[in-house]
Amino acid sequence: MTVITFIQHDGSERMVDGDVGLSLMEAALKHDVPGIDADCGGGAICGTCHCFVEVSGDLPAPDSQETAMLGLRPDRADNSRLACQIVVSDGMADVTVRLPEFQM
Repeated sequence: MTVITFIQHDGSERMVDGDVGLSLMEAALKHDVPGIDADCGGGAICGTCHCFVEVSGDLPAPDSQETAMLGLRPDRADNSRLACQIVVSDGMADVTVRLPEFQM
């Protein structure tokens, strides 16, 4: 099972099990992890699940919709992703998700 470590902007950490088939956003909501608003429910149209993802291994590249939403973030970094667009799969490496100070 994939372990997802969510790190808040203040440095506090929360580790949760990543169920196969759930997105990082859904895992955060399931385990009441603060810092992911998920206003659109996972449609990649609001950007309120922005995060900075660290994983050993490859993730699917962001599609054009995700890239467009990330382009609206002034705090965008090379590892910026929308948590709703990364789905836990079999054999996925453990993931560290750093959350921004605020969602837009």
